[in-house]
Amino acid sequence: MDVLRIDRFDEENWNDIHAIYEEGLQTRNASFQLKAPIWEEWNKSHLTFCRFMIVHDLEVLGWAALSPVSNREVYKGVAEVSIYVALKHGGKGLGKKLLEHLVKESEKNGIWTLQANIFPENKASLHIHRSNGFRVVGRREKIAQLDGKWRDTILLERRSSRM
Repeated sequence: MDVLRIDRFDEENWNDIHAIYEEGLQTRNASFQLKAPIWEEWNKSHLTFCRFMIVHDLEVLGWAALSPVSNREVYKGVAEVSIYVALKHGGKGLGKKLLEHLVKESEKNGIWTLQANIFPENKASLHIHRSNGFRVVGRREKIAQLDGKWRDTILLERRSSRM
């Protein structure tokens, strides 16, 4: 049976996750990062309880994870969202499903605020975040350079209704 499912991922799935991450970075509309890190580096910088992949049969189609915004105790319930979908599977609602799942799981784990920094050109990502209860906080003008060009990001956040 061809079933779409969302599962947790770990180092065992890193090759598939890494490939989708690299593909997204190559678009130059996903992140200021130029290259996806190795597993050990990525693992240290992301929360262990919110790492999910969306899978069809045995193919990983996309992934989502949370990273803490600060190491300070007072911000332990604030996390930043990362979502990547394989380009060939874009436009199928997979990012939205991943984000819905990530929101639910983050709330179960005491996260009260999710934030995302998205390039204004990434209309699909802005749309799925808004459709999942994120609101635009503001535009960060010329926040950093990518390929020698200053880029803006849109800062969005979602507050948990459970907190």
